[in-house]
Amino acid sequence: MMMIGIVIGSGIFLTTGIMAREIPSAPLLLLAWGVGGLLTLAGALTFAELGAAMPEAGGQYVYLREAYGHLWGFLFGWILFLVSMGGSIAALGVGFAEYVGHFFPGISSANILVTLPLMTLGLPFRISFSAVQLLALAVILVLSACNYVGVGYGKGIQNVVTVIKIATLLLFVLLGLSIGRTIPVDFTLNPQAIPPLDLAMGFGVALIAISWAFDGWNNITYIAGEIRHPGRNLPLALVAGTVVITGLYLLVNFVYLSALPVDEMAGVVRIAERTSTALFGRAGTGLISAAVIVSTFGALNGAIFVGPRVYWAMARDGVFFRRVAEVHPRFRTPGAAIVAQGVWSGLLTLTGTYEQLFTYVVFVSLIYWIAATASVFALRRKFPDLARPYRTWGYPVVPLLFIVATAAILLNTLVARPVESLAGLGIAVAGVPVYLYWRRRSAGT
Repeated sequence: MMMIGIVIGSGIFLTTGIMAREIPSAPLLLLAWGVGGLLTLAGALTFAELGAAMPEAGGQYVYLREAYGHLWGFLFGWILFLVSMGGSIAALGVGFAEYVGHFFPGISSANILVTLPLMTLGLPFRISFSAVQLLALAVILVLSACNYVGVGYGKGIQNVVTVIKIATLLLFVLLGLSIGRTIPVDFTLNPQAIPPLDLAMGFGVALIAISWAFDGWNNITYIAGEIRHPGRNLPLALVAGTVVITGLYLLVNFVYLSALPVDEMAGVVRIAERTSTALFGRAGTGLISAAVIVSTFGALNGAIFVGPRVYWAMARDGVFFRRVAEVHPRFRTPGAAIVAQGVWSGLLTLTGTYEQLFTYVVFVSLIYWIAATASVFALRRKFPDLARPYRTWGYPVVPLLFIVATAAILLNTLVARPVESLAGLGIAVAGVPVYLYWRRRSAGT
């Protein structure tokens, strides 16, 4: 439930229209989603071995630290806290608030509720906060508080919301195919007679969009230290979660294709809304808005739940604020880490800077995926006698397949977004002096 809840956010409701612009073909669209699921499964099978062998809080941070040294682990955590997780939480909070505005029109980005006069370098200026920003901040703080007071609260919220999320998606599929105004799906492979090379390049671009929809599958490893029987349950969660997510994604996309011709889908960002309107009329917009609200709420809670475990592991190693290594004496949660994450995410929400930051670290995040997956080879050599309750199925082909495919996406990202990619590397490199400072400080104590 934690994995499914984290992964299924807003991507499935927004991605297919962007993909249809690159590959205007129903069978290729479905194939791309299937390939995305298989690649994610390859990564999940590899991370399952790592998590089962080293069931510690921090997950990917631990694998990188043990395979390549403390610096690599720290830089992963540095990017995660500063941008990846903090930016994701801010974006999910804002997305949640914007869709709530469908039912309550007063909640909109145009509705400014608070304006504060400030001074900088002797110059006056004003900072304003919209209803969307304040609601996003409120839901982030409330969910952070729930996770602060006990693992049971965060877990309970995730289980309930994820069950509702799965049921909502299945209801959308069943209603769409039974009472919706569907059309026959055109299974022509290349209806627009696009040159094969261009079609292949478009397929690669579509896989980049799909990687966003599957993003977060590895986050479940962050809480490995709190999973019962991790040698069995962690691989089960990774593999079963990936299979369920892929199945749901394929079903939802088949409904999209049954509602709209591919040429009408091309370039449509809010494809789920357009599809719902075609299937059910104007009432469909409310249905899909409710689905997005539930989906983003679950993804938001999952991100708030897992992220602090990485910062706690970093602080325990002496490369983050010392207090973040504390476990709350009553609630038995990494309380200080949860607070730090909530404060930073809330700040990003109010300043609105998370979107640009998030684009900067896509490139670096892909590098870390490759490095963590490659660590299964390094750790087998480094610790040959380490107990491995689960070993990667299809080793070494499966992890190599994931590495090669992710490297191809990495190269495409560098070509398509060179400025953002280099900026992301700059943010990562900026963490080196911070790491050295914390290591010296830790050694001094």
